[in-house]
Amino acid sequence: MLYSLILNNEGEIIITKTLLLLADGFESYEASVFTDVLGWNLFEGDKTTELVSVGMHPQLKCTWGYSNIPDCQLSEINLADYDALAIPGGFEEAGFYQDAFSTEFGDVIREFDSQNKPIASICVAALALGNSGILKGRKATTYSYPENPRQDQLAQMGVSVVRDQPLVVDNNIVTSSSPATALDVAFWLLERLTNANNVEKVKGLMGFHKN
Repeated sequence: MLYSLILNNEGEIIITKTLLLLADGFESYEASVFTDVLGWNLFEGDKTTELVSVGMHPQLKCTWGYSNIPDCQLSEINLADYDALAIPGGFEEAGFYQDAFSTEFGDVIREFDSQNKPIASICVAALALGNSGILKGRKATTYSYPENPRQDQLAQMGVSVVRDQPLVVDNNIVTSSSPATALDVAFWLLERLTNANNVEKVKGLMGFHKN
């Protein structure tokens, strides 16, 4: 189901809030597509999307070593205030799976899925979804490269892995096969939160339709 532009009784636009869930060791590019696409929409599109970055530590380390300070700590927020969940992937070498496979991450993921809210994950973030249990018996993908074990790892979590598609959508969840898919995932989320016409407008404003 696509979310449409919603007005309150006074005719004012209702803002949807997306929780950008960041694990220590996340890949900064994969996070940035959500901040850019939803940010462009907030300023230049239908102006309905707010993004809040959330982590489990006051300061997070990105995959490539520099630091990030999330807007909020997970312990400070009310999940019911959020309409969608976005999770970038990261690297094992940077400690990504310590947070991504934690009880706290799993609880967040299960709560959003139980409410059928959109969940947008990029690359190995699908493994956090798989570890939470919400992908059992469902279709999904994750990082795909010859002799890389991640898709087999996802299959061992009871997931029906689709190995030949860059993006896989199963109801309210999108998973993807590499960082190259990151913008497509972000635009999928924007469409779920607004509508297809608005996505095309934002893409045009961002220059994606120029020859």
